[in-house]
Amino acid sequence: MTVWDRPEPPRRPVPLDRERIVAAAVALADEGGLEAVSLRKVAGRLGAGPMRLYGYISTKEELFDLMVDEVHAEIVPEEQPGDWREALRIAAHRTRQAALRHEWLADLLGGRPALGPNGLAVTEAKLAALDGLADIDTVLRAVETVSAYSTGAIRREIANLRAERATGLSTPDWQRASGPHVTRMLATGRFPALAKAVHDGTDVDAEASFATGLDWVLDAVAAQLTRP
Repeated sequence: MTVWDRPEPPRRPVPLDRERIVAAAVALADEGGLEAVSLRKVAGRLGAGPMRLYGYISTKEELFDLMVDEVHAEIVPEEQPGDWREALRIAAHRTRQAALRHEWLADLLGGRPALGPNGLAVTEAKLAALDGLADIDTVLRAVETVSAYSTGAIRREIANLRAERATGLSTPDWQRASGPHVTRMLATGRFPALAKAVHDGTDVDAEASFATGLDWVLDAVAAQLTRP
């Protein structure tokens, strides 16, 4: 029986329910990342004994599943766009925005599908957007491809944000600090393509980079959908 199917125990002596437990866990993760979340710490925040939580949640992995589903409620589209590209674009951007609000989500994206009601609703919206445009296997690969791009881009952006906090250096500060080393390496002539990128490439912010890459992935999906 999954955590989604298991009934909750009676609320005594401290009133508890999964909603309160998950809210406390999400707050802890927002403050200190997933390493700040444990059943003991969640129980402490709720003023309950740790063993009480095991009536509601058997493992920390179940708690993480519930937390992911809670955040997926922020990703579920408010309405289903008529255009499949817009539907997948909105889902990707809403996922990125949710991850920026809850950085720990980046660590749990990907892998096995989210089976909570909100996670299933997000998947349903993506599949429904492509329904009837191609055979089901093509639709599944399309959704997987867009999700894989989004997950990778989000994780890279979150990793950069964490590096900024850990080093105390913003990206421009880090680039300036690394400049002398990079200049020496490029001067060796061993990295001509990289030198061209450094000297001639345009720097864009994370949001613009995400949007551009997403459009290119959607173009690739469109090409598959129009194949005979």
